[in-house]
Amino acid sequence: MAEHQVDTVVIGAGPGGYHAAIRLGQLGKKVVCVDRDEVGGVCLNWGCIPTKALLHVGEVVRHINRAEAIGLKVKGLDIDRAGVEKFKTDVVTANVGGVRTLFKANNVQFMYGDATFKSPTEIVLKTKEGGTENIKAQNVVIATGSAPIDVKAWPRDGETIINSDDAVQLKRIPKRMLVIGGGVIGLEFATVYTRLGANVLVIEALPQILTGTDLEISKTLGRILKKQGVEIMLSTKVSDLKKDGKSVKATFSGEATGGKDETREFDMVLVAVGRRPVTDTLDLQAAGLKTDDHGFIAIDQQCRTSVPNVFAIGDVSGQPLLAHRAMKQGVVAAEVISGDRSAAFDPAAIPNCVYTDPEVATVGLSEEEAKAKGYEVRIGKFPLAASGRARTMNDTDGLIKLVGDAKSDALLGMHIVAPQAESLIGEGVMALELGATLEDIGLSIHPHPTLTEGIMDAAEAAHGKAIHIVNQKPKTPIAAK
Repeated sequence: MAEHQVDTVVIGAGPGGYHAAIRLGQLGKKVVCVDRDEVGGVCLNWGCIPTKALLHVGEVVRHINRAEAIGLKVKGLDIDRAGVEKFKTDVVTANVGGVRTLFKANNVQFMYGDATFKSPTEIVLKTKEGGTENIKAQNVVIATGSAPIDVKAWPRDGETIINSDDAVQLKRIPKRMLVIGGGVIGLEFATVYTRLGANVLVIEALPQILTGTDLEISKTLGRILKKQGVEIMLSTKVSDLKKDGKSVKATFSGEATGGKDETREFDMVLVAVGRRPVTDTLDLQAAGLKTDDHGFIAIDQQCRTSVPNVFAIGDVSGQPLLAHRAMKQGVVAAEVISGDRSAAFDPAAIPNCVYTDPEVATVGLSEEEAKAKGYEVRIGKFPLAASGRARTMNDTDGLIKLVGDAKSDALLGMHIVAPQAESLIGEGVMALELGATLEDIGLSIHPHPTLTEGIMDAAEAAHGKAIHIVNQKPKTPIAAK
């Protein structure tokens, strides 16, 4: 058994893990990063990056199909599934190669294998070749991420009953597809496969898609997706899936079916009911660690677990399960390990993005959450139909919504359904981090014509001062300064 002595071992090479490893390398630490799969983890290989590549393809398809509306006649659109798959794979390969280059430049050693704790300072790595490596480290960072939840009653076969890892491989494009789960993953893949020619039904057990998102934003997206051809059933549950050769018969009932059982046949069923933290092979007990009832590892603001030299970051440390949260936590953990006592993960706001078409991006409190917390809210809204830039893009379905505190005028949340929403939300993140008011946003000069000026208009609308829409009189006067 080969032995290695390092300052830190990072278990997991996903967004959190590679950020921690690279930052440790930058700070002069001897670090080894291990992973059972490829560098980049789920995000680069099966999640964020490949799905966004496929979603971009779908966006181009939608624009081609609507090109006649802007004077362009495009005939004979032919979707080359293998070509699309190659594009996605090339994007993934380039990103993975980029991380490998950064590892090398920052003296990060990468090793393939399954890591298991032997003690809080010792890791045993089972290699792909069947051997073992022993790694002794002063500190350990757990960054093993999450995996799709598989429902035992509906055994996954990777062909007809699939999860998100299978869906991103794009082995085929079904004629009829059922997506179980109206969350981020379900809706993104519903968008991809609809664009590529599938008839998609999304079934969600709860009363709204994107549960936890501002209700008005959720309804706006649902209306747009239905308009685009995605069928959505809310407050409805799938009770049975039966494979019948190369198809699956699904039985479901609920509000959408009038409470009666309905059975339909599909070529493919995507089970997208959530994700679980991955800690199955770690033997956390050997490190003196336990998980909560949901499988998550508790941490403090410095990403430190109950064992002082062991840190946990990203999806294994709890909600929200977002790559950018993991990335920032990875940097914090590395800096704490390197002696920075001031380093802490304490953001005022963590944005969330859904890459449907149009996209949804949110940060801060929804209207419902703000009211539940006791705020008297001031709402500012701007529909994309009133945006000159949106009209020039022939993309006027969407909404920008700001939630503010009626008493202090402080911004509490920003919620967007629009093209490029994932980029627009950056303004909301900065505003919340800096404690901006709705008036601050409205007084800031935004470039014209852009989608970002819709944020300014929404802020002005909250005060009855918007220029491009008819204003509603504010219910509550602005507090005197």
